[in-house]
Amino acid sequence: MEYRRFKDTIIARIDKGEEILEQVKAIALKEQIRLAHVQALGAVNQFTVGVFKTQEKEYLANDFEGSYEIVSLTGTINTMDGAFYCHLHMSAGNDKGEVFGGHLNRAVVSATCEMVITLVDGTVDRAFDVEIGLNLFKF
Repeated sequence: MEYRRFKDTIIARIDKGEEILEQVKAIALKEQIRLAHVQALGAVNQFTVGVFKTQEKEYLANDFEGSYEIVSLTGTINTMDGAFYCHLHMSAGNDKGEVFGGHLNRAVVSATCEMVITLVDGTVDRAFDVEIGLNLFKF
């Protein structure tokens, strides 16, 4: 992975074989990011995305392997209890044009991933909401 910072924007290239969430965390910790928006595209050959079942308050994960293009990868970097926290969603399409997506748990780059991280001047922490069953923004 390589990246460059331009004032409040970071442009990153995540390379073949690297796991996306690990690289986002590495950038966030090195750059001391407290709040940011993330968007990316690229190609992956392994990924796991989940869907939160609101009634049961649990995630169901789906694993995919093969040739996939990232159609959309978006989300936030912020904090929970003052520590790094990242919440990303990803959609990826196969060679038939079928698209699969959800909450990103893991994604391994097969060619490249081009990422833009837009820094926000501020901090928004998260806290677990018992009623919803998720870590929500805490203002």
